[in-house]
Amino acid sequence: MKAINLKTEYLTNPIGIDVTEPRFSWNCEGGIRQSAYQIIAYNSDGNEVMNTGKVTSNQMHLIPWCGNKLKSRDYIQWQVQLWDENDEAGEVSDLATFEIGLLDADDWRAEWITGNYEVDKKKRYPVDCFKKSFLIPSDKKVKSARAYMTACGIYEGQINGEKIGDFCLAPGITDYRKRIQYQTVDITSQIRSGENQLCFMLADGWYRGSVGAWGMKNYYGSETKLIAQIEIRYTDGTVDYVVTDDNWQWTNDGPIRFADNKDGEIYDARLEDFVNANWAFAKTTNHNITPSASNNFSLTENERLTNPKLIKTPSGKTVLDFGQNIAGYIEFNVTAKVGQRIFLRFGEKLDSDGEFTQKNIQCARKDLVTPLQQVEYFCKDGANNYKTRFAIFGFQYVLVEADFEINPEDFTAIAVYSNFDRTFRFDSSNKLLNQFVENTLWSLKNNSADLPTDCPTRERHGWSGDAQLFANTASYMVNYAPFALKYENDLCDWQTEDGCFPQIAPEGGTDSYMRVMNGSTGWADAGVMIPYRMWKKYGDKQIIEKYYENMKKYAFYMIGRTGKRSFINSEKVKLSKEDRKYLYNIGQHYGEWAEPAEVHSMSWKDFIKSQPEVATAYLSYVMSLMIEIAEELGRVNDIPKYKEYRDGAKRTYQKLVETEGFKLDTDRQAKLVRPLYFNLLNEDQNVFAKHRLIKALENYNWRVGTGFLSTPLILYVLQQIDIEYAYKLLENEEKPGWLYMPKTGATTIWEDWDGPTSDNGKGGGIASLNHYSKGAVCEWVFDEMCGVKIAGENHFVIAPHPGGSFTHAEFSYDSCYGTVASAWKKKDNGDFVYTIIVPSNCTANVVLPDGRMQQVEAGTYSF
Repeated sequence: MKAINLKTEYLTNPIGIDVTEPRFSWNCEGGIRQSAYQIIAYNSDGNEVMNTGKVTSNQMHLIPWCGNKLKSRDYIQWQVQLWDENDEAGEVSDLATFEIGLLDADDWRAEWITGNYEVDKKKRYPVDCFKKSFLIPSDKKVKSARAYMTACGIYEGQINGEKIGDFCLAPGITDYRKRIQYQTVDITSQIRSGENQLCFMLADGWYRGSVGAWGMKNYYGSETKLIAQIEIRYTDGTVDYVVTDDNWQWTNDGPIRFADNKDGEIYDARLEDFVNANWAFAKTTNHNITPSASNNFSLTENERLTNPKLIKTPSGKTVLDFGQNIAGYIEFNVTAKVGQRIFLRFGEKLDSDGEFTQKNIQCARKDLVTPLQQVEYFCKDGANNYKTRFAIFGFQYVLVEADFEINPEDFTAIAVYSNFDRTFRFDSSNKLLNQFVENTLWSLKNNSADLPTDCPTRERHGWSGDAQLFANTASYMVNYAPFALKYENDLCDWQTEDGCFPQIAPEGGTDSYMRVMNGSTGWADAGVMIPYRMWKKYGDKQIIEKYYENMKKYAFYMIGRTGKRSFINSEKVKLSKEDRKYLYNIGQHYGEWAEPAEVHSMSWKDFIKSQPEVATAYLSYVMSLMIEIAEELGRVNDIPKYKEYRDGAKRTYQKLVETEGFKLDTDRQAKLVRPLYFNLLNEDQNVFAKHRLIKALENYNWRVGTGFLSTPLILYVLQQIDIEYAYKLLENEEKPGWLYMPKTGATTIWEDWDGPTSDNGKGGGIASLNHYSKGAVCEWVFDEMCGVKIAGENHFVIAPHPGGSFTHAEFSYDSCYGTVASAWKKKDNGDFVYTIIVPSNCTANVVLPDGRMQQVEAGTYSF
């Protein structure tokens, strides 16, 4: 038995983390059960710094560091030896590594620097360029070299003309007033004896550039700035530091004349050699936040889409179709004459006339259209090689205007997203469902630019509601924990003293009139739901321990809003004084966002209401989660209050749905799905709601009529009634429905069920074509249709549920405990064959539809 897939704090060989007592995880290969393990760790000098000895245990996930507390810059190599069920020692694992970054403010010798000019907030500026040369003595040998870097803005560093690191859009997005992430890179191989040239470019990014739907500028600050520290260690034990200070040279006469992460770039290749650049000294400045490690994945370049289809539109325009809606940018290589121009615009679709359009992704008024999503390039003579550095776009189509004939083969689209690993494979007899699942993965990737966004085009906001409802699906599809917990940090950075969590985090670009929506149930609840779901999926108790006080504050924020009434937005409810005590009827809530327009057409009136049905339901549900969390953590004194409001809200909900305006006799599927899923109804109401839901579906020709909040829940509810109902809804190919999207050629998930033809929201306000929320139904496909659930440490429940017209389905999941798989196939005689794979050192309870149950160990099984 051998340990494989070694990880430190969920990451493979991380560098620059700040966890001084990190935890180790691995999977097992070979053997049935791990009976013991031994971890040995070494420092950079090869000295042993931790040795667990042989530990009798089958634990292979999140085993804590037990050596001395780690310090800044500590570099550790570690490996594992395992013993199997026969107590036979296996092969020692390959070495894994991790490295601690800079833990304290005193570790930073560098100063913040900025361009040598006075900022006018009304102007936009070219990209700042900084440079510094340094010498490596010929009589010294470099042992190691590290670069520690970050910026208020977006930066890219180079040593001797070679990029530092493989990441993009660093340092990522946070609320820079509260937290700023830095990057650490091993640059040992890039350092050379003699003179070395260090260069950095600095663009506005999220810090000073466009953020939010209306492209607000200067949201976090108006002075972009950079800090960088190069540490070079020699074999003789000495150390050299190259740090940003006022000895660095600066210019903004470089080739990137404009850079905005939403609007795009203007690039003049004639200025690449800096011959006529006016160099001055950089200015030192300050930032009152000490940089910290992200402990997360960096944004990186991923899929490269080549050979786009060349389209001539009816009006004669030239458009490149890359065949896949992505978030990323363009690279091209062309031969041109000096001064010739290439102009590119990026969009998601062609309009009904076959013309390129950006209307579905833009906000427009008389004096502003945003985002522009464009690149303007001025050629030098000869070969021109360009790749966007400081912007990403959401696009499938690129409108090209050029002073010369272009060749589609010269253009490549590059997908850019947080570099997490794909952790699933799915296939079924329904090709449309297979494509829908892939579309969901694409929308997940396209909306993972260091935080979970709503779309990669218009807003790019970290909407909390979208994030919470998709977290379970995402954690099946990719190694999601570090990414989700980084976002939880964003939520907690924003959280107010009274416990309110936001609708959007970080808040950059949020219109002031929207701030009343912070605390909206179903959205703000993400502050509780995301840690809860990550704890369940990854078995990591430390997550709920770390965020418990934040979650408790939010729970008491909800409690503090119950039983109150606002003259402005509280809805009229005929309930007794006792029942109103547990009624959540204050504040403004989004409710069931983006139901089909013919089911419920949204307007501004929806969002000035207190929506007591939705709010009271989520009050009870959040309290139920808090009870489970508090029980796990032994916070027994908090439990009675949570139980009081869970049960009180449930009783009140039952009374509420008997009153006018809130009755269960409705065709709005969400109003029936929510209480059934949250178990809020009494016995009679439960029976009625189930019958009424089926009637609502029949009245709607078995099409999906839910919005964001209830779409992930509806198949679970239908399964409780009859599994064939769930399949009937899943397989419907009409609009609105999941399979209608791939049937009409979609390569991502739409925000609105109408997709390209959306006019819901009175004017196209929810017209994104790259929006993962409705893809959250994949959770049901994975854990019910295929039946794979994590049920505890090293343990699964595998309970597949075939049905509908499917003849086969198969799913495998690279869980934190290893790769588990479930497949079923219908035979000609109507019987089913089930194939189950349980990873080494794990067990599973296999539950078949005919009621058979069997606990199995690692291995492959057929039933």
